[in-house]
Amino acid sequence: METAAAPRVQALADAGVPHLPAQYIQPPDLRADPSHRPPAASLSIPVVDLSAASTTTDIVRRACAEWGAFHVVNHSVPPGLLDAMRSARLAFFRAPMAEKLRFGCDPARGAAAEGYGSRMLANDDSVLDWRDYFDHHTLPESRRDPARWPDFVPGYRDTVVKYSDSMKDLAQRLLCIISESLNLPPSYLQEAVGEAYQNITISYYSPCPQPDLALGLQSHSDFGAITLLIQDDVGGLEVLKDGMWIPVPPVPDAILIILSDQTEIMTNGRYKSAVHRAVVNAEHARLSVATFYDPSKSQKICTAPQLVSKDHPRKYQDVIYGDYVSSWYSKGPEGKRNIDALLIK
Repeated sequence: METAAAPRVQALADAGVPHLPAQYIQPPDLRADPSHRPPAASLSIPVVDLSAASTTTDIVRRACAEWGAFHVVNHSVPPGLLDAMRSARLAFFRAPMAEKLRFGCDPARGAAAEGYGSRMLANDDSVLDWRDYFDHHTLPESRRDPARWPDFVPGYRDTVVKYSDSMKDLAQRLLCIISESLNLPPSYLQEAVGEAYQNITISYYSPCPQPDLALGLQSHSDFGAITLLIQDDVGGLEVLKDGMWIPVPPVPDAILIILSDQTEIMTNGRYKSAVHRAVVNAEHARLSVATFYDPSKSQKICTAPQLVSKDHPRKYQDVIYGDYVSSWYSKGPEGKRNIDALLIK
């Protein structure tokens, strides 16, 4: 059990540490600078209404090509389930530390082990994110072990299972829409992903004593296929577009969809994985829930041959997904350098 590392950020915040410890201070060029953000509302993440069948595909096509991210509304996931998921997780992080530590992740299981922790990277020399998290392994069902999930929050385990199933259904629906938007068979991307592996990670960002020096989550693109994320009402997520960091304020009852690196490879770069980060503040804790829908470690990821032509030559080498994940965790995030390593010269 990760008794030392698991509570690191929340313990510092609870103790009222007045200055940011050195290991959390980002290099000046990586810090969030509010003066470099565009004027409010000048750019905003597209919103896709999944009940508007006649326009959905076109909007998704533009959103994937220009942003690599979009909100979905009328997605058929009950708002009550979204609220239950946020409430269960908030109850966990507000519980006494002794209770939370019973579910601390085990470093012996490797990077991103299931449970409560603070550090997901193997590199001990990296600058730390101002974040604690709880990671759940939820798909395939053979990976589910509710005994590793909190038992002291009423309904927690049942909520995670219901949420996992709902996110699986929505991810599969979205992959069909994304495939169709590229004139591929509807099942193309889902079949290319193969048996999906799903993790659900809750991130908790405590109030930070010097938020201008830290990041809750460093700049990165997700390494799998697709990510489905819900936030609370605090905000702090930003997406990089045209060299500018664009705030992504929460949309009531919406789910944010973020394309990941394997989707960029499969679509030959037609659709981009979104570079994003989380900023922190001094007054309010923030909570988000990310559902990662990814290939198995043994799955070979290849570019769709239908998307390769004289005008659109193949951009990326094929890759075994497990090798890609290992590289990501050993090198760290730093924007999109991991996928850039697969570019065909």
